[in-house]
Amino acid sequence: MDLPQTARTRIRRHPERGHYDRATLDAILDRGFVCHLGFCVDGLPQVTPTLYARDGDDLLVHGSSASGTLRSLRRGIDVSVAVTLVDGLVLAHSAFSHSINYRSAVVFGRAEPIEERDDKLRALRTLTEHLLPGRWHEARPPTDDELRQTMVLTLPIDEASAKVRTGPPKDEPDPDAPVWAGELPLRVVAGDPVAFAGQDPALPLTPAVEAFRRSHLRGD
Repeated sequence: MDLPQTARTRIRRHPERGHYDRATLDAILDRGFVCHLGFCVDGLPQVTPTLYARDGDDLLVHGSSASGTLRSLRRGIDVSVAVTLVDGLVLAHSAFSHSINYRSAVVFGRAEPIEERDDKLRALRTLTEHLLPGRWHEARPPTDDELRQTMVLTLPIDEASAKVRTGPPKDEPDPDAPVWAGELPLRVVAGDPVAFAGQDPALPLTPAVEAFRRSHLRGD
């Protein structure tokens, strides 16, 4: 399904890199961990990084109920949500032509709070499973007090676009710059687990943690 192009989502700089299909957009959103929320409060621009997850046709973000950011967003102001995945450095002969290969997605809209207890629990499960699949069933569920301290907002994926750059540098070999040029791929790689200091040192990794670690030994 293609999303309609709007004044906010239409890609003008390098339009050939723009994508408006949900398959491309969802793949980017499902791969990332951190989004940046952009909005204005009392005429002052703000950008806040936070965890997120995609739940079907909606984006979920969460944080403390005392968070000024989330309290501002729940008032129904316009917000943009940006997610960027860096796939590699693009090294050219000319400094002017250096770039990165990336996949990015931006969603616009207005967020609404999730109030019902069961809906909030389901949203927190989605957020936890996005962070590490299988973890929700390994950890204890939130207490009622923890739920009260947590705010979850949902934003429909109705107005959005993606932008992707792939491939080599956009310049020509330069005899006056005899240096290596090309692509240097980058990946997210899992390191050695570091156990929480206060727990039983004999506790093994849980299946979800071990599965995630093994799947990221060589990068995503």
